[in-house]
Formats: sequence, C-alpha cells, structure tokens
Amino acid sequence: MAATVVRYLRSVGSPTSAPAGPGAGPEPVDALPRPELRAVRADERAPVSPAEFRAVLGNFASGVTVITAPAVEDGDASGDGDGGREGTGAGDGPAGFACQSFASLSLDPPLVTFMVARTSTTWPRIARAGVFCVNILGAEQGALCRSFAVSGADKFAGVAHAPAPVTGSPQLDAVPAWIDCRIHAVHTGGDHLIVVGRVEAMGAAGEGDPLLFHKGRFGRFSD
Repeated sequence: MAATVVRYLRSVGSPTSAPAGPGAGPEPVDALPRPELRAVRADERAPVSPAEFRAVLGNFASGVTVITAPAVEDGDASGDGDGGREGTGAGDGPAGFACQSFASLSLDPPLVTFMVARTSTTWPRIARAGVFCVNILGAEQGALCRSFAVSGADKFAGVAHAPAPVTGSPQLDAVPAWIDCRIHAVHTGGDHLIVVGRVEAMGAAGEGDPLLFHKGRFGRFSD
C-alpha cells in the first residue's frame, strides 16, 4: 500500500515525504485513485437501482457547505494563492466544491467529516494541501453554492474570501459559520471517500437561517 501511495503522489507532482523543520506545512494526503469496488458481485443484480436510491435518500434534508483548500504550488504542501481554476499545475489557485454530505464526528478530539466522490477533480488538490475549511452556507447563499457545484469554471471569480486563521484555506465572506481543519484520515466508502478533519479553529456569526437542501431543491426554515 505504501508503495502505491508513493507512486500516486509522484504521478500528480506531490512530495512523498513531509517538509522538514519547524513550521513546515502538512504532509500531503493520498487522494486514493478509484479502485474497482462493488457492493455486489459482477454477476449479481444490485439490490436497488441508482435512481431509486437517489429518490429515497432525497427525502433526507441537509445543510449545505462549501469545502475549500488553499492553493498549492508544485512541490509545496502549504501554499496559498488566488484563482480557483480546475487543474493540478502550479498557480492554479485555491480549490473548492459544494458539499452536503458533511457532519460532526467527535467532540474529543474535535473531528468533522465530509464525503467526496472518487471522480472529483477537486479532491486531489485538497489532498495535496492537507487542510481544508468548511464554509456553512446561509439561506441566501444558494447562488454561491451553485457556483461551487460546477466543474471546469473559475469557482472563486467574484467571491470574497480571506485566509482561515490556522490553515490559510479560503474562508468565504458572510457565511454563518466556518470550521478550519487539517486532514486527519481518509477512508474508502464505495464510490466515495470519507474524509475526517481535525478542527484547528472555528467561528460563527450567530445569526441567520441555514441553507437547506431537500429533494434536489434549496429551501429554508419558515415560521
């Protein structure tokens, strides 16, 4: 497994060992390229269809977040920058994607988790950074969510943000709450990865309703 991880990191231009010296950035995390994973054998029929699975699970309402990470220059696991274009070269800018599969995980130590598809083009950039910021969206930020749900566009164009206090990941302006994290562990979960983050800093405005997602539509609380 270790040899596989090293080969993958080399293939994407990431360092294969942690930077030396005090204050060095975090070691990049293996982005885990997609293997052949099946819940049933190749000659078996899946117990439910993908369409039925989505339809039933769509009844579960959730909040919405944007997961962001700072830019990482080639050979640097702690860089910062602006831009946001999809890609893997130097100077690509920060990375981010809309995510509804987010949850708190542990109080002691403080851990959170999010799930990301193995086919994501943004996840390998977050893995190389080794850090991320969870931006919890408010009821009026549906358009902001949509801008981070597209692929191949400059997601940060016109989006005001500042570095999170510990990791430097983009903390989006006007979000009701944010959580600054280092990647603690990555687990496999079928066609998704389960990313666990250790909380380094967090904050909340303490006002405003959350953005909700239910049956493919945005919503909000009503009195």
